Amino acid sequence: MLKQSLQQKLQQKLTPQQIQLMKLIQLPTIEFEQRVRTELEENPALVRAGDEEEEDELQSAENGYENSTEAQSDSREDTSSSEQDAYDDDLDLSKYLTQDDTPDYKLRTHNYSPDEEEYQIPLAVNQSFREYLISQLAPFQLDDKQMKIAEYIIGSLDDAGYLRRDIADISDDLAFNEALLTDEREIEKILKEVIWLLDPPGVGARDLRESLLIQLKRKKPNPARELAVKILERDFNALTHKHYDKILHKYKIGEEQLKEALEEIRKLNPKPGGSLSNVRITTHIVPDFKVRIEETPEGEKKPVVELNARNLPELRISRHYREMLEGFRLEKNKTPSQKEAIAFIKQKLDSANWFIDAVKQRYNTLLKTMEAIVDYQKDYFLTGDERKIKPMILKDIANRVNLDISTVSRVANSKYVDTPYGTKLLKEFFSESLTDVHGREVSTIKIKEILKEIIENEDKKKPYTDDGLVKELAKHGIKVARRTIAKYRDQLNIPPARLRKAI
Repeated sequence: MLKQSLQQKLQQKLTPQQIQLMKLIQLPTIEFEQRVRTELEENPALVRAGDEEEEDELQSAENGYENSTEAQSDSREDTSSSEQDAYDDDLDLSKYLTQDDTPDYKLRTHNYSPDEEEYQIPLAVNQSFREYLISQLAPFQLDDKQMKIAEYIIGSLDDAGYLRRDIADISDDLAFNEALLTDEREIEKILKEVIWLLDPPGVGARDLRESLLIQLKRKKPNPARELAVKILERDFNALTHKHYDKILHKYKIGEEQLKEALEEIRKLNPKPGGSLSNVRITTHIVPDFKVRIEETPEGEKKPVVELNARNLPELRISRHYREMLEGFRLEKNKTPSQKEAIAFIKQKLDSANWFIDAVKQRYNTLLKTMEAIVDYQKDYFLTGDERKIKPMILKDIANRVNLDISTVSRVANSKYVDTPYGTKLLKEFFSESLTDVHGREVSTIKIKEILKEIIENEDKKKPYTDDGLVKELAKHGIKVARRTIAKYRDQLNIPPARLRKAI
């Protein structure tokens, strides 16, 4: 049986403006700049301070509009005075006519001069990995069919430069997708006689062993390289498991000869495409914050946070738009078209006011959060010693600045800070904690640093196993499980003991 009923419910929802503010906070500096440019293009009521050219364009538009409205007003009937008075009562223009030209956030102590040097770390903008390989095909004088095969092979390479697909599969794909009939022998020929000769050496290999051999064979021969080729061709499994005694016995060589051969192999690139495949046409790394060390009058050092000046565009409301509103306000009898124009201008001014306020809130939120992070990690910022980074989670900072955890997460996301010790990703300062044998909290960052130091100083002929590393960390008062050691090794890109073994 259907029935109607009333139910009262209290719900908390974000307004569209709040959602947009959260998105602004999350943007890194260079993307924020693009967002500002987009807003300036879409909203003529919003201008940069001192942009006289923009103001002149708006003035011309205003003059043209006034002329058109005057012509239209001659052909329209006057509205009744009672209707006009009601409209004027509803539309309060005073708040739009008293705006200050200078946003208040530009008058704070953390402001910047227009000629201040901006800090950024540009990334090189190069061709993509596959574009670079294809550009090398011209000297081979391939016909159309061979060129298509070569380009298809290049397109099938992974980011490390390896061809992980079977030749038979490539042959089938060429037939079905490119209507190109070929066989495995022809594809193999293009692979070995063209792709394997491209730079960087080693691209197009099917596995690590093949890639290393391609690289070695393209070098000028010498005894060490010739021995390295033999080991790779015949004893690759023994090499990967570091069974050096077996190799020494088989080739009847001394340790010094084996060391020279291994050194030749170590010089090779296990990911020949890695140096190029990771280079993309991308944005610059622009630090969002800068931390510098100042000395107080008492002789103490303290870290000082600055927000990148590019986060503070000098935005204000267009003077011409306010003058247009003032002109409409003085009109005694407004035509319908003038009313529509007033509503349009009001909507643009509201949007511009909101955006300026959002920029101010973004600035305050970023600065307040970063100051809290620097204060929390003061010992690190004063010394640069990563062992002094305290365990810190988002909640710790959220409680300090009285913000939601999600807001702090947005501030930390994809943001960089320029420190005296290098440019750091902000989220690297956040870490979980473990408790040492004395009951004190220890940052996982500190544990990783100690682990790295232990491995660097170990006997390379008898490197520590993960169980051995557990015992070594215990000597530092840190008790962790073997699987945790394995996880930290992976995060630090440190191989297991058998692969760290040296002669």
